[in-house]
Amino acid sequence: MHLIIGWDIGGAHVKAAVINTNGTIEAIFLEACPLWKGLNYLHQAIKAVLAKSPYGKVQHVLTMTGELVDLFENRDDGIQQIIKNFQQLIGDKPLIIYAGSAGFIEANNVKTQHYLNVASANWLASADWVAKSCDHALFVDIGSTTTDILLCKNKHVDAQGISDYQRLKSGELVYTGIVRTAVMALTQSAIFKAQKIHLMAEYFATMADVYRITGELNEAHDKTDTADGKEKSLAASAKRLSRMIGFEFKYDELELWQAFALDLKHQQKQQIKAGCLKQLNRVAKDKNITLIGAGIGRFLVKEIACDLNLSYQDFETLFHSKSQNLHYSLSDCAPAVAVAALFKNISPPHSI
Repeated sequence: MHLIIGWDIGGAHVKAAVINTNGTIEAIFLEACPLWKGLNYLHQAIKAVLAKSPYGKVQHVLTMTGELVDLFENRDDGIQQIIKNFQQLIGDKPLIIYAGSAGFIEANNVKTQHYLNVASANWLASADWVAKSCDHALFVDIGSTTTDILLCKNKHVDAQGISDYQRLKSGELVYTGIVRTAVMALTQSAIFKAQKIHLMAEYFATMADVYRITGELNEAHDKTDTADGKEKSLAASAKRLSRMIGFEFKYDELELWQAFALDLKHQQKQQIKAGCLKQLNRVAKDKNITLIGAGIGRFLVKEIACDLNLSYQDFETLFHSKSQNLHYSLSDCAPAVAVAALFKNISPPHSI
């Protein structure tokens, strides 16, 4: 059976989804890829996925955000190098690039004028699938590093921005995530022992430490190095958080750090909720809006929906056919799944 592999090449992870011509999602892959450290990490991640992918006639479809890492001279250089390196690894197999509103383009036909559409377009693939599946929805994808908040109305993505710069201005891109975000980037203060205390502006801890302590970070999603390069245990995570306020960590006081972590979680959730409200305010009050959650931090989307008295639906439920043996949820790797499914729907089976 012919297969499509949708790829999402990020700056910190490579994600892939395998879909067959019957529309069944057969496999999901997520590999760490600290691309800013060098292209060899990209090669390792892609090879790891290819080694585990089903064999057969394969069509590769790619979207990306990794072109923005500071390994590259600029965005255009990043796009060129990612496509070139990917082609080297798959050999003579065909490669299609997702170019957002410009559609799907064969890799060899991608020109300079397409770069703006290709760059960091993964969010649009996911949002487009949501829009095609729901009349009115707010799609919220909380990942390891960033959060995308997209309004979908009348089965169309109602995005105010396209580039990351435009989306930061519109509030549709909130630069916060549940793994890689430094605690010092989230807030300058938090509640500790019932008092507000300012945090040190040091890279001592990340939000992964917070969610390990709250018990909400799935170990399978915890693929990034810790701030100090040490273990990811509960105690080690609490110790890293303790450095943020210069308070000596003791294991028998773990409940102090659980409360501290919950306050940091609350602050991050409030930031994302504010972003959701900004987009929801663009919708007529009589519209029945559903929050669609994706990403490894979608548990926060579910909580936000509850806070706002809105219905919640998981991105995964928008797909009706999937293997029972998936290691990851479709929602964990939404752009990879979406780009594969979108291409499958426009491409007749004999052309794959």
